[in-house]
Amino acid sequence: MKKPSWVIAKERDKRAAAAETVWLFGLHAVRDALVNPARQKLRLVLTKNAADKLAEAIAASAMTPEIVDARKFDVPIDPGSVHQGAALEVKPLDWGGLEDRCAAGEGAPLVVLLDRVSDPHNVGAILRSAEVFGARAVIATARHSAPETGALAKTASGALERQPYLRVTNLADAMGKLQDMGYLLLGLAGEAEQTLGAVLEEVGDRPIGLVLGAEGPGLREKTRTTCDKLVRIPFAGAFGSLNVSNAAAVALYAVSTHG
Repeated sequence: MKKPSWVIAKERDKRAAAAETVWLFGLHAVRDALVNPARQKLRLVLTKNAADKLAEAIAASAMTPEIVDARKFDVPIDPGSVHQGAALEVKPLDWGGLEDRCAAGEGAPLVVLLDRVSDPHNVGAILRSAEVFGARAVIATARHSAPETGALAKTASGALERQPYLRVTNLADAMGKLQDMGYLLLGLAGEAEQTLGAVLEEVGDRPIGLVLGAEGPGLREKTRTTCDKLVRIPFAGAFGSLNVSNAAAVALYAVSTHG
């Protein structure tokens, strides 16, 4: 019996995911990955200077680095990347399922959901803010969102190793599961009538999910209608807007300090 095309595609994607590796670069990102016991590490390439700076982390990881000349730093990363003489090939982290992380996981009852935010620098910055304010997870779609890459890890400055970053097939389905867990989902939209602060005064100690869209398109229609409320961050002057990572930081701070 011939397998349906969707089964074949799913098996192909699973094989590709199993074979996938990521090159992390930069002293911060490489150091934090080396000391992360949950990170599967494959190949470490360093200049002598970087090896000296990372000596403790290398010892902790029990890896044997390849020491190379700074002028012959031949690893498959963007030639313009500021690698600081350090690169590490790893497997993507497995943070487990949505329910495991969000129902009663570590951290505050607070999550961030990203609707097709594809810029790795924005996602890296959001991971840093999420870690600072104790969010249980940052959730994004498996497609059309920033994957785990060296650029994302470098911007996250180590947070990628500690802050759960979950990739889901369908964002609306994930939102529905969070609502079933008791989360109130607040979508950030500039044209919303209510401010984030005003809504937070009404919600008590309910778990909060902050939903943010990509710059320009914003939240997709399905995402907007799945949110419990749309809220805005108030600004002064005739014109004002924040990029998505700054908006996430402001909103995370507001939620973490309300009440």
